[in-house]
Formats: sequence, structure tokens, C-alpha cells
Amino acid sequence: MSNLTRWNPVNEFEDLINRYNRYFGVPSRTGERESKDLFSRTDWAPAVDIKESPNAFSIDAELPGMSKEDVKVTVQDGVLSIQGERRQEEETGDSKHHRVERVYGSFIRRFTLPENVDENSIQANFKDGLLSLTLNKAEPKEPKAIEVNVQ
Repeated sequence: MSNLTRWNPVNEFEDLINRYNRYFGVPSRTGERESKDLFSRTDWAPAVDIKESPNAFSIDAELPGMSKEDVKVTVQDGVLSIQGERRQEEETGDSKHHRVERVYGSFIRRFTLPENVDENSIQANFKDGLLSLTLNKAEPKEPKAIEVNVQ
């Protein structure tokens, strides 16, 4: 019976990134979440649905096993960021993990907002592991006309 080894191209890509960072003297990851690597990969990325209605955009992010305290939503320079961390249960003396298929660790998802979003009216709701964001649309800005005097 022969053992098959699965090839994971992500591991090779991460190795390439680590070599690149070492070459340019960028510190490697030391387990800190705020890494200064030129390129970095989060541990996982939650699935999102983005919908548009006549008055708003909505974003639903699946965050199973998380609470609202584990999630942070920010808007800066026209970019909406959803970030957080899902922690793995610790093994105790009376239980032993035989298989762990769920993904744990930190994540960040970023979305560039359209110009017609009112950043001050974003609403968030978290229930049953689903983060729902509502981004109201703003009135389109009227172009500004400037009169030019030609001499």
C-alpha cells in the first residue's frame, strides 16, 4: 500500500512570501496578529453575500461559533474592514480531539465602498453567527461648475 501526499500550492506560495520578506529584511511572523510582512495571509476568510437594493447595500458575513465581541467593523478612506478571530477550544484532561476540520484563527475582509455610500449611516447586526451590515446610499454629488474667464 502506498501513501499519497497531497500537494498544497498555498504552502509553496507562503514559503515564497517568507523568502521574499527575509531577502528584504522584513521581520517574519512571530505569532503576533499585527504582522509587518509585506505580504501576509490570514488564517481563514468568512464567506460573504453582498446585495444591492434601490436604497442600500447589504453585506452578510458568516461567522459561525463567534460572538459580536470577537468581530470589529471599521471604515477608513472608503474601505470597509471586517476583522476578528475565532479561537480553538483547548483540549482538557477528560477529552481528546480526534479530528479538527473547522478553521480557526484571525481573519480580515476588506471591501472598497462605492462613492454613493453614506459612511456615517452604516448599521451592523449580529445574530446566530451572522453579521449583517446595511450601508445606506447617499445622494449623488452634483458636479461643481467653475466659470473660467478667458482674456
